[in-house]
Amino acid sequence: MKKIILGLLASIVCSACSMNQKMAKQVARQFDKPAITNQYHTGFALYDLQSKRMIYEKDADRYFVPASNTKLYTFYAGLKMLGDSIPALRYVERGDSLIFWGTGDPSFLENQLKSDRVLRFLKHSPKKLFFAAGRYTGNFYGNGWSWDDFNDYYQPEINEFPIKDNMLALSGSNGKLQVLPASLNNCVVKDTSADRKAFRVVRAYDQNLFRYPDLPVPADFTQYVPYKTSTVLTVNLLTDTVKRSIGVVNMKMPGDAKTLYSVKTDSVLKAMMLPSDNFIAEQLLLVYSNSLGAELNGSKAIAHVRKQYLSNLPGNPSWVDGSGLSKGNLFSPRDMVSVLDSIYHTVKDQKRLFDMLPAGGKSGTLKNAYPKTDDPFVYGKTGTLSGVHNQSGYVLTKKGKVLIYSFMNNNYVLPTAEVRKEMARVVSYIHEHF
Repeated sequence: MKKIILGLLASIVCSACSMNQKMAKQVARQFDKPAITNQYHTGFALYDLQSKRMIYEKDADRYFVPASNTKLYTFYAGLKMLGDSIPALRYVERGDSLIFWGTGDPSFLENQLKSDRVLRFLKHSPKKLFFAAGRYTGNFYGNGWSWDDFNDYYQPEINEFPIKDNMLALSGSNGKLQVLPASLNNCVVKDTSADRKAFRVVRAYDQNLFRYPDLPVPADFTQYVPYKTSTVLTVNLLTDTVKRSIGVVNMKMPGDAKTLYSVKTDSVLKAMMLPSDNFIAEQLLLVYSNSLGAELNGSKAIAHVRKQYLSNLPGNPSWVDGSGLSKGNLFSPRDMVSVLDSIYHTVKDQKRLFDMLPAGGKSGTLKNAYPKTDDPFVYGKTGTLSGVHNQSGYVLTKKGKVLIYSFMNNNYVLPTAEVRKEMARVVSYIHEHF
């Protein structure tokens, strides 16, 4: 009987190997058909979750700039390091005073999450309020970020106590420019010498001086511009928001500092992944480092995650920020597949996992990458920079398989739409035939 069972197991394994070999040949032919992928660097890996085998690889061990595929690493770190809710504030009570420290929590009055838990806590405390700054030891930009993107919504500064995305929200209303937070209204000025071709607000690089052209404000005008962060500005914005006096103290956070929690972790991870929010991604690294000690530092959080949770990666990737804005990040398709496999088995709930990820043809950054549908077959993450466009995630096949794939494209000069179309063609073929 034992020999029969072993024989059956061997037969099943051989059958699976044979099937994977057949699939590999079919996928390989998809890369032979068009000439488009010969015009730039392409890496691809396809992995079978059930058999735990790599089905097909094309330069899968080479390193590529991942862009926002980096957020899959940040996402996985959150699954491993955070509990049910985000730590929003650390605090101690001393006599008639409440002294508090930031954790890097991105949710405080954030555009999507709009968390007001900290606001209510501070507003209703019977004690005098004091902010203790200094936990964050990094720079206001991540490693390798482009300095000339300082005015763009996708590159807000990093700090220990972010407020409203660390950005100024500007809009047109009745021909006037509306500014939020309103306390920065005096920092927004008309500039008669500015370019009059289009209405756009531009901040001075090194200070919170925002200029706009002497033109009528379009009724549908909307723009988000990062502001320069500082302890003084943080306290001023908090004071204006809480409607209470807030002092500043120089005090190291004691080990017994209490923790106030804000929103659910899943909601923050989802808010990062669907629109590919760089601000949330970077701030989450600080939230992770909050659990490691008094210092908030994204690089130290990355080092901890690599050592504790990513030591078995196939390669030795370069991971330098949380969002993927830096071209210092270098991952291979094999590494991406390994992280996606770890994510799947950490969550252990496919419905919950897929709800937090962009869905092809339905939601997030994959919404327009595939035909519109209410029954997506692709869930994952895109990543785009100049000359970079990637997809990594899960593809559901018509035969009921769940496959992991990573499709990475670098150094192209074609329109990104053509690269996106080619990826959708290959992934759709896998869905249809396997």
